[in-house]
Amino acid sequence: MPSDQPPGLRHAVVTGASSGIGAAIAAWLLREGWRVTGLSRGAPPAMPAGYEHRAADLLDPAATAAALDGLAPFALVHAAGLMRAGALGGLDPAAGETLWRLHVDAAFQLADALAPRMPEGGRIVLLGSRAAGGAPGRSQYAAGKAALVAMARSWAVELLPRRITVNVVSPAATDTPMLRDPARAGMQPKLPPIGRYIAPEEVAALVGFLLGPHGGAITGQQILVCGGASLG
Repeated sequence: MPSDQPPGLRHAVVTGASSGIGAAIAAWLLREGWRVTGLSRGAPPAMPAGYEHRAADLLDPAATAAALDGLAPFALVHAAGLMRAGALGGLDPAAGETLWRLHVDAAFQLADALAPRMPEGGRIVLLGSRAAGGAPGRSQYAAGKAALVAMARSWAVELLPRRITVNVVSPAATDTPMLRDPARAGMQPKLPPIGRYIAPEEVAALVGFLLGPHGGAITGQQILVCGGASLG
């Protein structure tokens, strides 16, 4: 049977907690009795009791390191994200670098700092994307999200002796402010076959399961929340 998690261990660090999926994950965990430390440049408008905000620009390694000082959570959720589109022949190197630094380099820094401090049985969840399987006009974004899968599987093997799980949750187009970002006006997302966008709370509930006592046997996996978009 899955072991119970003592309430004192239910502390998660969630990046990108100011809006979108990150905010939904933080709110879901708080409602379930977790303590949450949110890392983002701006604070969310309101959160239930148990939330601590630490301002951090994840593109700045020094600022990120300072924000992580003293933290030893049970779980890490890297949900901070950004989408930029561009087709071959018109790729923006600066945009590609920003996407990689936020999605991949920041994940390296976060896990490298926090995993050694986690108790046995801890959890790491990285927010990926269905685009990791390839998406026209999104190669720079897809490359970073695909890298998260390789990272998670590598870390999952390394952390098996301590029973720390590492997984990637990869949604299709999700109804968040990023979906309406003017920067992606020229490349609108496809509506999933279920006829609506994924709700942030649906992603949050899956992340919550992976962090909970019944998620301890799932590790090294990419789990799609795609509304049928991966069915071909």
